[in-house]
Amino acid sequence: MKKQRLVVIGNGMAAIRFVRNLLKEDPDFYNVVMFGSEPHTSYSRIMLSSVLQGDTTVDDITIQPCSWYEENNIQLFTGETVLTIDKDDKKLVTDKSREVTFDKLVIATGSSPFILPIAGNDKEGVIAFRTIKDCERMMETAEKFSKAVVIGGGLLGLEAARGLVNLGMKTDVVHISKYIMERQLDKQASLMLQEQLEEQGMNFLLKKVTEEIIGEDRVKAVRFKDGTTIEADLVVMAAGVRPNIKLAEESGIQTGRGIIVNDHLQTSEQDIYAVGECVEHNGNVYGLVQPLYEQAEVLAKHLCRKSTGGYKGSLLYTQLKISGVHLFSAGEIQPGSETKAIHYYNEVDSIYKKIVFQGNKAVGTVMFGDTRAGPAVLDTIVKQKPLSSKDKSLLLESPDPQQSPAASYSLEKHICSCNSVSKGTIIQAVQQRGLTTVPQVRECTKAASSCGGCKPLVSDLLDYIKSDGFDEGVIDEPTLCSCTGLTEDELVEQIQIQNLSSAEEVMVRLGWLNLTGCSTCRLALDYYLGMIHPEYSTDRKEDVFINDYMNAKAQQDGSYAVVPQLYGGEVTIEQLKNITQTAEKFNISNMAVASDQRIHLLGINKQDLRSVWNMLDMPLRAPYGNRVEPVKTNIGNHDCQCHKQSALNIARAIEKKTELLQTPYRLKIGISSCIHNGAGSTTKDIGAIKVDGSWEMYIGGSSGRNARKGQLLCIAEDDIQLERMILGCLQYYRKSARYLERTWQWMDRLSLIHIREALFNEELCEELIRTLSEDAAIKKEHLIKA
Repeated sequence: MKKQRLVVIGNGMAAIRFVRNLLKEDPDFYNVVMFGSEPHTSYSRIMLSSVLQGDTTVDDITIQPCSWYEENNIQLFTGETVLTIDKDDKKLVTDKSREVTFDKLVIATGSSPFILPIAGNDKEGVIAFRTIKDCERMMETAEKFSKAVVIGGGLLGLEAARGLVNLGMKTDVVHISKYIMERQLDKQASLMLQEQLEEQGMNFLLKKVTEEIIGEDRVKAVRFKDGTTIEADLVVMAAGVRPNIKLAEESGIQTGRGIIVNDHLQTSEQDIYAVGECVEHNGNVYGLVQPLYEQAEVLAKHLCRKSTGGYKGSLLYTQLKISGVHLFSAGEIQPGSETKAIHYYNEVDSIYKKIVFQGNKAVGTVMFGDTRAGPAVLDTIVKQKPLSSKDKSLLLESPDPQQSPAASYSLEKHICSCNSVSKGTIIQAVQQRGLTTVPQVRECTKAASSCGGCKPLVSDLLDYIKSDGFDEGVIDEPTLCSCTGLTEDELVEQIQIQNLSSAEEVMVRLGWLNLTGCSTCRLALDYYLGMIHPEYSTDRKEDVFINDYMNAKAQQDGSYAVVPQLYGGEVTIEQLKNITQTAEKFNISNMAVASDQRIHLLGINKQDLRSVWNMLDMPLRAPYGNRVEPVKTNIGNHDCQCHKQSALNIARAIEKKTELLQTPYRLKIGISSCIHNGAGSTTKDIGAIKVDGSWEMYIGGSSGRNARKGQLLCIAEDDIQLERMILGCLQYYRKSARYLERTWQWMDRLSLIHIREALFNEELCEELIRTLSEDAAIKKEHLIKA
């Protein structure tokens, strides 16, 4: 079936989360095209305040690099704005005169900063705080000037002001109300927050209505309607945002405050959808990240034709991203005629808590100074749990670490949904690195590094780990190496989740302590990246590989070895003549018939390699890495008179189908034609012996210093079934074993029963064989092109 074209207008957080979910649900359903007005790849807009405050960098807040779009066949146009949508002909036009048709369209235009309609708002030095460019302009201004004014005492304005204070600017916060953050806080919490921020260096001008920006070309001062003025070298407009609906409005799509959508995020037009801050759902618009992610998940499922209950709206909660400030707010915070509240106020320790109830259910909360009970209260509000009078008052208490929501989570459950960081990952990092604070956990695992909403959960989890009742000591598995706090399983998971494609990208994005890596992790990363991205390759200076007919292995003395590929260990007269004549012409006197049943030509000078390759003109064995060794057969053993052709045919087929593929460890396979076991099959990683017309297949053997007998996996009735089981088992080992894990170690970890269940599932086994074939084809094509 021909893929439909899905066009996404927007490249922000909602758009990227939607596309990521779409790829997760069904990567083959659509051809995706994305347009972003900014000249950057996607980044976390809500983390700009952290960049401004000096807690992180622009590079750190990148959501997906350019390579991610390429690897997922997403066509991305950055720095290009869509101007019109023709909903009848299903096409759009951009400011670069590009016309693109679509089958489905998703509008994710986000919101625009509200610029006060006052005189002088276009002067130099007057900016919004919405983009990377805005952030960079603020930092550049701070290097030259000293006085800043932030208009807006809401969430964004306070975070911007803190950043400017950190940059050394004297900063006034101007707010039209008599309380800051009046939408998220009540009077008491607002006053306590203001006091703490004043201690950090901010100055507040409340109940002020801005009338004019004064100055010639550049801002010099701000005048208010009460006639007072204040000096300003920089004015930051942070008075709110408005859904960016102009494009939809001009295209005839129904709008209100936002683009009006139903529970499936569908607009008034059948094949046009909207997601994110530009959306109005049931009369509500959302400017926080969690609702955007919830919408993105519903929309992705719906467009992949999977069942979903639809989007039912979101409960908003607030977490201020300012260092040293502990603030949590959710739901309805102002008591009304049908609600009542319980308060706790500790003036000595600057702690304030309030929970608002409607009948026997909590409907809102605000906490300042001590937010540890925040996740538990939020959980109670979301689930609408009925509460007794005693339970209501208990909610105000700091929770017993062992009774916190974090303690009840399974190890696999995500604490940080933005960055897919599980409870188990955090516990392991704490145990391995001795972490004790939320910032340390954030630095090591990326948890709480995006929206910050999970900070209370991370704090709860830290308290639980420190408590006497913590007994989840299951994270004993060592980290990959001293460069990272991740285990191999977690590393693989994060590479896949974040679609990382190079060792350098892994080290940067996953917080490697040593960004050059070590001998352990560099090799492991090469292996895992090769498993996840079959086209992945590295420069191997010690090896030479051009194509099947041109490769060699460097030797310690500076010469090279070339190994003709003799499938199944069988050589023809023509091949033998060719090898002999080549050896004679280039004085290759050092040759060996090795234990791999191959003829090795040794001691070849580098300058002769190309000529040797041309004269041999036959496939050569790849010279590098852990891989499937030549399959051992008992061909040539005349002591046994059994028929050996079937073993030889299977060996040839396996060798051809696994060429160039990396494996966790060198993999030895033996195919014995009869019960005499001439190929030593029972001490190979994978082995088979023909007994009374059927094949006994064994796995997990080892012929090393401490020999180990393989265990019987199955009985194959014929050659075709045996080949199928060997290839399926080999691919399952490649995909589920850890780097350098032997087959017997892999079998002990997963259990023989588990491996049997996987391979005896015909659908899964066929999928394993199919992906092995695809991996081999991609690897071969990529290496030949390289």
